Amino acid sequence: MRLLFPLILLIVSILFAVSSGQFSLSITQIWDTLWHWGSNMTSSDIVLWNIRLPRIATAILVGIALSTAGVTYQGMFKNPLVSPDILGVTAGAGLGAVVAIYFDFPLMLIQCFAFIGGLTAVSLVYFIASTVRRQNPILALVLSGVAISTLLGAGISLLKILADPYSQLSTITFWLLGGLNMTSFEDLKFVAPLVLIAMLPLILLRWRMNVLSLDDEEAQALGINLTRTRLIFILGLT
Repeated sequence: MRLLFPLILLIVSILFAVSSGQFSLSITQIWDTLWHWGSNMTSSDIVLWNIRLPRIATAILVGIALSTAGVTYQGMFKNPLVSPDILGVTAGAGLGAVVAIYFDFPLMLIQCFAFIGGLTAVSLVYFIASTVRRQNPILALVLSGVAISTLLGAGISLLKILADPYSQLSTITFWLLGGLNMTSFEDLKFVAPLVLIAMLPLILLRWRMNVLSLDDEEAQALGINLTRTRLIFILGLT
């Protein structure tokens, strides 16, 4: 019953996103387009299937991924205010993408550099936190993440200053801001399986996520290997 209101809100949001815009569509047009899809492509078909539905589906996928990351980090760090970028993933991915854009690499390499940058940032944070023995491991992870994020953010700012203001800077800015305006179903076919595969260990180990919200001594008493479990969650979220 508690899921009914979010589900209704999601359906209303989808209908609003599909029907509104520079080329407005009525509910009747949407229904006709969905019912007669594939025959005699009209302007309504192009707007719905090539522009709006891919963006809506991608937005839902991004929302699922971010909400999963948020709830995992909040349970793991025992703090309801924790965000998914607390371990420097966002800053690392941003720096990797900015480096690729600065050297005029193609789009595929930009995405690869972003992934490598995020993974490298998390690995560095985890390595620094693991070397601290006398402090709370959660506190060590958070402080290491804040420090690495600040350092990587400074690297992004430096490259934005050095970038060509007439071409590279605008590309860097729009990439860091993010957007779904260029999304297609082909992109979704590539990204969706990766997101679902990354979420699979989080779903299978969801009961351990609940245990991590307890004190470390209590979690260990229940037979949980804290270091290994946190590492699995962090790698999955990266």
